[in-house]
Amino acid sequence: MILNFVNKIFDLVMIVTILLNLRQIKLPHTVKKRKATLLWAALFLSFYFLLYAIEIFQLGVITELIALCIFIAIIIIFRKRFWPFKSHCVSCGARLSFNQIIGTDENLCSSCFEEAFPDEVKAKRKNPTQNIEDIQDGFRLANNVDEINWDLWEPTERCTLCYTIDKENNKVLLIKKLKGMGSGYINAPGGHIELEETKFEAAIREVKEETGLTVSDLKEMGVLHFQFRDGIRMLGYVFFSYSWQGELILSSEETIPFWEDLDNLQYSSMWADDEIWLPLALSGKEFEGYFIFDDKIMLDSKVIEIE
Repeated sequence: MILNFVNKIFDLVMIVTILLNLRQIKLPHTVKKRKATLLWAALFLSFYFLLYAIEIFQLGVITELIALCIFIAIIIIFRKRFWPFKSHCVSCGARLSFNQIIGTDENLCSSCFEEAFPDEVKAKRKNPTQNIEDIQDGFRLANNVDEINWDLWEPTERCTLCYTIDKENNKVLLIKKLKGMGSGYINAPGGHIELEETKFEAAIREVKEETGLTVSDLKEMGVLHFQFRDGIRMLGYVFFSYSWQGELILSSEETIPFWEDLDNLQYSSMWADDEIWLPLALSGKEFEGYFIFDDKIMLDSKVIEIE
């Protein structure tokens, strides 16, 4: 019953999703809404294949209804991720255009958007044919952080770092990276934030995967902005944790975890930026960091202490 209906609308849903996503790519500030569009498509496909499985195994209409209820429950539970769209400006209440509804994660009308992002609007007016992605891609040519308009800068990747501190023994949990970006370096456990995760969930997951420990009571200490010459724009969230459970693993395919004395940190074996902001964080100060890298070589940096 439900499968027959889904079959009828399948092609329409896929075409609308593709066209909508293609339109969103051309609009500024659409990271959340583009992800929401893809989430809807992924959920629809999952539901479609589940209905087919129910049909193949002849599990009946009741099972189809249970599957439908489960997927509706998923949408309700994660409604903020599935529906970031608004029909009216969240600032002034004005009705939004179609492009403003599917674009601009901030859900602002033209006037409020111009007030919130004046530099971006001026840049677009100065060169209306230049796509916002072209502007951001140009940041990779910057030689110092002040050449980058950080109000326009948007990350291509988001990640976490979590330093687990053993106050009693004056030690910190670190890893030696064996694979991937930064291989050979010493760092804190961390990695990319998945689509369905919060930054806190990602930090906890990465520590568990790389060390075997389950951390809790995370405190966000700082935010790192990395512009790489190859075009990668990485936003990193730095967390501290003083509480954990579990047993430390000896190693994994990607990392070797170990406890290091806080008075004996080997900054020469870390990314060059660590020596600039990590002592500040260890002293209890919150911060924002801005860095330009050419592969593993740091070209410029700026760290701002947050009162």
